[in-house]
Amino acid sequence: MLAAVIGAVLLHPFGESPESTAPSGFARTPVDGTILRAETGPCGTTDGAGNPPGGAGQCLRLRVELDNGPAAGDTVEQTVPREPTTPEFDVGDEVVLAYSGTAPRRGSSYQIVDYQRGPWMLLLCALFVGAVLALGRWKGLASLAALGVAFVILAGFVLPSILAGRNPLSVAVVGAGLIMFCTLYLTHGLSARTSTAVLGTLTSLTLIGTLSAVFAGLTRLTGLDDSTSALIGALGHDIDARGLLLAGVVIGALGVLDDVTVTQASAVWELHRANPSLRGKELYSSALRIGRDHVASSVNTLVLAYAGTALPLLLTYSLSGNPFTDIVTTQDVAQEVVRTLVGSLGLIAAVPLTTAIAALIVRGEKRSGTPAEDEEPSGTRVVTLVRNGARRGATRATGAGFAGPGAASPFRTDPEKGNRPPLRVGGR
Repeated sequence: MLAAVIGAVLLHPFGESPESTAPSGFARTPVDGTILRAETGPCGTTDGAGNPPGGAGQCLRLRVELDNGPAAGDTVEQTVPREPTTPEFDVGDEVVLAYSGTAPRRGSSYQIVDYQRGPWMLLLCALFVGAVLALGRWKGLASLAALGVAFVILAGFVLPSILAGRNPLSVAVVGAGLIMFCTLYLTHGLSARTSTAVLGTLTSLTLIGTLSAVFAGLTRLTGLDDSTSALIGALGHDIDARGLLLAGVVIGALGVLDDVTVTQASAVWELHRANPSLRGKELYSSALRIGRDHVASSVNTLVLAYAGTALPLLLTYSLSGNPFTDIVTTQDVAQEVVRTLVGSLGLIAAVPLTTAIAALIVRGEKRSGTPAEDEEPSGTRVVTLVRNGARRGATRATGAGFAGPGAASPFRTDPEKGNRPPLRVGGR
């Protein structure tokens, strides 16, 4: 944790204002607007405001009222060519326009760039928060707080550091460490069980970072896809594209790793609590059987998540008619394959690593006489009796026995057979 904090201090671009690092081409001011009119017609005429010149084809002529900004209340005319990639606009649609500079001229300085999605996204976020709190209660509230901390670290440290020219992989490793420590301890509390999950996650992340760096070099991945190339062109200074690819691998695998390591640590503790007499090897084997089922579904989830993200890319390459072996080795597809397989290897390794660490810690607590976490206190113990096919519960004072013949029996009475005698457990 101390190393992560020191790394964050060394890599964060202190003293560098956003204006000194932001490219001028990206400095666009958004303005909300509402479409008042939408008409389709030939593109041969213009309104003299700098719209696309005449030519063949159809265009969509829009009149948009500006809802805010320096010209709020004014209307602007926009001509949009009707192409397969052109969004559908209609009267009443709430859109986002943008202009460059500080004093926009009427009409010509504005361009429609997107739809307004804020209210509906806020509704979706509210539904998500409500569902988490309804099921998780205080634990859910802690997980939401941890999610907020993760976003703060990404927005306040990872993104500014990479944009300032720091090594992306180093930034991702430090950022993932900060997120891991904050989210795990904030969600699950300060305990040996959580520390076990932290150690398992840290070890697996180290393996993922090493494997991704090795195989990115062996497969000669450059990381220069369309979005990265556009980013480098806009920044005006060099950036490590391959390091940016590796940073995405590390941060992308962190969320699934947290799930696997916390589950495995909890499995070991619960198995030990259910049967404290299990030896270390037996405890490890039992928890590993649980982890096999979990890792199988997690790997499938990771593969499908990356495949869903790259689905348009896969469809584009499938139209080329090239063999699958040629498609899968292209730059854009190969980096997704490497990302998926390296992340899956880290998930697979996380199960035995976390299980072994947890088994060692639990057995070490027993040998040292320290009560294992969440173990029943020595004052009372709940004993479940199975007699004649019926389950009966009783609470017995450990080592104290019953107060005497007149004491109330902790067992249920049978009207025909009377009180049942107490059952001795563990020779006591």
